[in-house]
Amino acid sequence: MSRWKPLPAELHPHVHQLIVRLRRLKDRGELSTRRLGVKTGYSARSWQRYLNGRSLPPREAVEAMARIGGEDPARLLALHETAAEHWARGRPAAPDGGESASESGRESAPVTPLHAPTEQQPYGRFLRAAVMAGAVALVLSVSAVLLLAVRLADARAELADRAGTAPATPATVSETLIPVSYTCRLARHDGRWYAGHSNTTDIILAYTHVGREVAEAQCLLRRAGFSPGDIDGVFGPRTQRAVERIQKRDKLVVDGVIGSHTWKSLRAAAPE
Repeated sequence: MSRWKPLPAELHPHVHQLIVRLRRLKDRGELSTRRLGVKTGYSARSWQRYLNGRSLPPREAVEAMARIGGEDPARLLALHETAAEHWARGRPAAPDGGESASESGRESAPVTPLHAPTEQQPYGRFLRAAVMAGAVALVLSVSAVLLLAVRLADARAELADRAGTAPATPATVSETLIPVSYTCRLARHDGRWYAGHSNTTDIILAYTHVGREVAEAQCLLRRAGFSPGDIDGVFGPRTQRAVERIQKRDKLVVDGVIGSHTWKSLRAAAPE
């Protein structure tokens, strides 16, 4: 074990505990401060100040030390966060000249400081993080738009194959692009509105469903004053928003899904 110089008496116990843990990790790895500087990117002189309680090590230096010493960084970083709070309460900064190599109790010869970029440029670190977060958000947004475009395009192939049939359950989007357009032939029977594509009053329709039932719902939404976009039989985002609007108006559960209650509103709705 190294013969460490006693830590300053005025150190808060949490700061004292952090530095003792860092000293143990250094001893465990049998590293000189010069070698520690090479492995972490913080100068040997900086590590001499950190390990002798003259300066609080930055978060990145603590994390680097934990990884080198084979310890869980999360536990050491939690201790560092607590220590930093107490250090900020009136602890004087270390002198500009730092302390000499002999103060460390380990090093006998002067060393040349290495760079410590995170100590000098904290703003740059936060700026890089913000730029990266923005880039990730942009990529995710573009990916979502492309995925939706592909799914809506694929839906039209399904519509072309099913244009002459009325399935028991609605299909979902799949395969190739063939545009389909429906005509709304609105008529009222027994107090209910119909558009000529389906007489259903209870089939469940949701986002990405396709078929004549969807076209029926789109016609009824347009008649009620809630535009679903093109009458193409594709339950896309505009159709979903129109469904949510009529559900909100009629005080139904606003979930964007057409069930028996929403069909009842569509069949009986008066135009806005």
